[in-house]
Amino acid sequence: MVDLLTLQKKFILSHLKEGDTAVDFTMGNGHDTEFLSKTVGTSGKVFAFDIQPKALCSTAENLRRGKCPENWRLILASHHRAAEFVKEPVKAGMFNLGYMPGSGDKSLTTMRKTTLPAVQSAVGMLADDAILLVAVYPGHPEGALEGCELEKYFSTLSRFKYCVAKFCMLNSPTSPYFMICETK
Repeated sequence: MVDLLTLQKKFILSHLKEGDTAVDFTMGNGHDTEFLSKTVGTSGKVFAFDIQPKALCSTAENLRRGKCPENWRLILASHHRAAEFVKEPVKAGMFNLGYMPGSGDKSLTTMRKTTLPAVQSAVGMLADDAILLVAVYPGHPEGALEGCELEKYFSTLSRFKYCVAKFCMLNSPTSPYFMICETK
């Protein structure tokens, strides 16, 4: 059986190395932030964004508990503002759209009005031989609309500069799926 989380990490690890810069555009509880922090190591940098103060608290606790190097910066701001904070080229970026797991508030989700500009900005921040991974949760109305909008956007990117793919379970249309955008 295909494990999408394992597959996501495999794609990220084909681009991200010790000393690189990575961005978790939707920090949530910080599991992606932890993965990125451990991957880039003490000489790398990780920026993580969320609009919920409890996300920053939960992520900081997870990073400390996970014994991550202190290479991370947690930012209380929307992902569409990332370029204001990240000035270096990014080797890997991750979006995990939807709502914060365990928050108890499924009504507070990522929204198309900020997600599309955030993804467009993130693509512009990518270094050579870099990757952007976007996990989509179509099981709720906004998630399905976000996915459609992102697919339209990604399909407009030059195939000479980017390789864009979608990974989904064909026989389970409401299951989460992800898209990757790799720079050439």
